[in-house]
Amino acid sequence: MDQELGTGNQILRNRKATRILSLWILGAVFLQCMIVVSPSYAEILLYKDKLGREVSIQTPVNRAVFFETYELIPALDIWDKAVGISRYAYSNDLMKAAKPDIKKSIPSAGSGFDVNMEALLKLNPELVITWTSNPQNIRFMEKKGLSVYAIYPEGLDELYEVMRFHGKIFDREKRVQAVIAEMNRIFGMIRKRVSAIPALERRKVIWISSRPTSVACGIGVNNDVIALINGINPARGIRERSTDVSMEQIIAWNPDVIFIWGSAKYTAQEIMDNAQWRFVKAVKDRRVFKAPEWSTWSPRLAPIALWMAARTYPEQFQDVQIEKEAGIFYRSVFGVEFNKVKGFAD
Repeated sequence: MDQELGTGNQILRNRKATRILSLWILGAVFLQCMIVVSPSYAEILLYKDKLGREVSIQTPVNRAVFFETYELIPALDIWDKAVGISRYAYSNDLMKAAKPDIKKSIPSAGSGFDVNMEALLKLNPELVITWTSNPQNIRFMEKKGLSVYAIYPEGLDELYEVMRFHGKIFDREKRVQAVIAEMNRIFGMIRKRVSAIPALERRKVIWISSRPTSVACGIGVNNDVIALINGINPARGIRERSTDVSMEQIIAWNPDVIFIWGSAKYTAQEIMDNAQWRFVKAVKDRRVFKAPEWSTWSPRLAPIALWMAARTYPEQFQDVQIEKEAGIFYRSVFGVEFNKVKGFAD
């Protein structure tokens, strides 16, 4: 009898141990599933924007309004995070190619210039991404309880910082690394071909914008690109983003190549037909080019730089099919065919 009781107790103890072990295994499996299903956790990060403001952002951000940097939406595949967009995105060739129904699927709340506050508040964004040009709009949005982050990249390094910021707050860090790697592939190709150009054979390059006498100076993405392609920006000593100069100054600089901002209201032909410009070497040599209407605050800066390099030093890029390289880039970065967007102006 005692032996039977002992055997029974042992069975009960074994069953209890088995249940405990089973519960422990189930708990471990559940925890592992939670880790797999939830790879990232909410985290509050503090960022300093271009205006020097400290902005507290809870990540990952799931509801954002893009008054700027909207070309990063297709690049990072964060369409589901965009609850609002600048009205300028509706006419953007890349955005229309990447999402043909963009006007119907993503509402606009105006732009960084002219915010539609009523529409913006209805969108209930966790974050508004804008630029620095209108600080009073930013203050107004903040007074309404919105979290606002202002950007204005003033060089390639700052552009990469802005891209990494998006990768971090939208939980797309691996994707942004892949996009930057593709940009660096193009930049590496350029550097390899222009690095051997002797110092005395480097060409003077100016970038002109909304007015023909408004030139890119020593601060900004345009100056960095001119340096990247091994050109010489005669205005690089002016520590501003851009400035208006006299026609006499441009003639004194005598640039070899002139690039025109893609959104300018005048053409390369108009510059070359203007008697005031006839003494400038770039005009005499017919080397005035209007850039595509692409944002230089976008990964698209890489194919723009390749196009500029090939126009500045065509002898170094005779065997490079610029449109083919752009096609590879667009498919890899944006998932869009190059022939679906505005191509090169010339």
